[in-house]
Parts: sequence; structure tokens; C-alpha cells
Amino acid sequence: MLCPRLLFDKNLVPAPCFVLDASRLAANAAVLDTVQRRTGAKILLALKAFAAFAAFPLLSRFAGNGPLWGVCASSVDEARLGREEFGGEVHAFAAAWTDEEIAELLHLADYIVFNSAAQWRRFRPMITAGNIGRSQPIACGLRINPEHSEVTTPRYDPCAPSSRLGIRLRHFDPAALDGISGLHLHTLCELDANALARTLAATEAKFSTWLSACAWINLGGGHHITRLGYNLDLLCDSLITWRERYHAQIYLEPGEAVALNAGWLAATVLDVVEADMPVAVLNISAACHTPDVLEMPYRPEALYEAADGIVRAGAAGETAFTCRLAGKSCLACDVFGEYAFAAPLQIGQRLVFEDMAIYSMVKTTTFNGLRLPFVGMCEEDATQGLRFRLLRTFGYEDFKSRLS
Repeated sequence: MLCPRLLFDKNLVPAPCFVLDASRLAANAAVLDTVQRRTGAKILLALKAFAAFAAFPLLSRFAGNGPLWGVCASSVDEARLGREEFGGEVHAFAAAWTDEEIAELLHLADYIVFNSAAQWRRFRPMITAGNIGRSQPIACGLRINPEHSEVTTPRYDPCAPSSRLGIRLRHFDPAALDGISGLHLHTLCELDANALARTLAATEAKFSTWLSACAWINLGGGHHITRLGYNLDLLCDSLITWRERYHAQIYLEPGEAVALNAGWLAATVLDVVEADMPVAVLNISAACHTPDVLEMPYRPEALYEAADGIVRAGAAGETAFTCRLAGKSCLACDVFGEYAFAAPLQIGQRLVFEDMAIYSMVKTTTFNGLRLPFVGMCEEDATQGLRFRLLRTFGYEDFKSRLS
């Protein structure tokens, strides 16, 4: 079981609290480094999925002893966080940039990727002027859309019909490549290497002429590299093939794979309401604290203490007591899902949700004035063994400071 018993120690770990697993982060980083060593690719952390900077020393070769080469940012603030806390290369992409954002990125980014030729032409003079005197000029790229869908949930498919992301072949203007040194594509979401292999074939069929002129090619994120059973050999073979075929530096920018299964969210049962089935109201909120539960949607795994130790809650009907786990906001759909337990849940009982390091902390809100969960880390200490360290608490001022 990935979850250590100490998460159920109410005197040690507060609730609600996001708890990072340092050992799992390090293990994920080691898998990613294996890919780098085998292929020559450089892997970046996608901050949109995981931006807990206290953990950056475990991941960054510049801020600590990790293997990753830098970050990819979707905004100026992510780029600044990467520059200040992670080090290494900062790659920035957004569906569109403003003049003010480019002016800031000139001091933060090493690579800037544009979503259209129009954006590149608009900002090229600013970047050219900003590169004067720089020892390493900012490298610029364009995002392409190979129109090859592998993602089954349309809202997460960058290649879905009418997607605003990337330039399609019929809109691709080779003249816009003047001053461009690389191309970027991102087509995946939580997928294996076979989806990447098919995507690469589709991309080559449309864009091979221009791939050959690239100094670098960024294959984006969505690669579930650290998931059990992921086909690492196929991934590595595909990356080596492209590196040798196009003589370009290959980049990957996973987010989930970096922090997959590397965190939990500790919660407490506040009440059990009788409805069509028992509903346990928790001191957390799916809407505020784990919004992907509603947006994806998905049902996170939950752990609890039973007579025989820490166990995972079952699917509805699997064991004696089935109930719905719900959040404490006023939103009617603030529900985590239906779960089965060995016995009825009790007020004050602790539950722990798994795989909460990704797309949770970065997407939390203070809707309803609900306070954000604390943040802590489980880590091995040479003298104390496994221990918990509280990293951050939140209170009223964090709510008020967002308002005016």
C-alpha cells in the first residue's frame, strides 16, 4: 500500500491536507531519467499539472538532485515560478499571448511557442529586440495540429474538431517558419506509447518536410510514462527514431507522469446524511479541492481504516455498507462518488484519497469561502525514518486576498 499509516494519525497529520510522497516522486523521476539516458531526449515538468515547488529539489537537476531539465509553462506566472524555483530551461506556450506577457517572458523564458503564424509575426520584432545582448537568444517555435485524435474524452482532446490548439496542415504557411527553430505538438492525455507511435506516424505524413528543418521538436505531454505497464521500450524506440531521422533535440513535457500516485488528500467525515442512500459529508470539496473529479469526470480511490488495517474502499455494493462521499460546499453536484466500506462511516473518521498530487493543488479554489487544504510531505529521514513535514497552511487572508 502506497499510503503510510501515519496519514491516519490525527495528532500528526491535519485534515484537510494534501500530502506529497517524496519517495514516489523520486521513483517517478528515476523512470523518466531512464528514458532520457536511453534516448537523449530532455524531459520537462509541466507545471500545469504539478507545481509544488517544495518538491522541486527531488525533480530538478538545477534545484536539487533530480534529473529533469526544466519546466514548460502555460503562463507568465508559471514561467516565473520555473525560473525562480526549478532552474534549467523554461519553455512557454499559450493559446495566445499579449504584449505585456511577451515583455515579461523576455526575462523568463528560453523557448516560446506560438499557436499561430499571426502571433509569431506579431511578436517577432519584440523578441528580436529582446534577444540583443543575450548570450543565448530565445528560441521560438510553432505548435502544429496533426488532426489525429487518440484521446477519448472530447474536452481533453487537443485534436478534436474545431480545437483552437495548433496549426493544421491546410493552414500551415511555410513562409512563417523564418526565424522559427522548432515545432511543438501535444495530442495525448494519460496514454501509452502506442498512442504516441500512431500520432508520430500521422504527424510525419503531414509535416515531415518541415520537421527535417527543426533544431528541436517538442512532443508535448500526456505520456503516462510512470504508470505500471507503460511500454517504455516502444517510447524509447520512437524517440530514438525521431532523433536520428530529424537530427533534432527531442523534448517531452509530462505533468501527470512526474507526480503520478505521489500524493494523497486526507479528509474527515463531518456528518452522514440519510438520502436515497447514506451520504457522508466530508471537510473537503470536490468542486473546490479536486475539481478534476467533476471535470473529467472520475472517481478517485479512497482508503480507510478497517479491523484488518488500512484498506481501499470498494465499488458500490461490494461490501456491507455503501454510501456516497460528498463535499461540504453548497454545490449540489459536489460529490466524489459512491463507495463501499466494511462498516458504516462514523463522524470524525478519517478518509484518504489517492493520487492527489496532480491537477488538484494547482486547481483548488476558495468557492464558498472554503479554506484550502494544508500541504505537507511524507519523506524518509536518515535518523527518524518515515516522517511527515507540514509545508503550508491556509486561512482567511488567502480567501480575502483574491477579492477586492
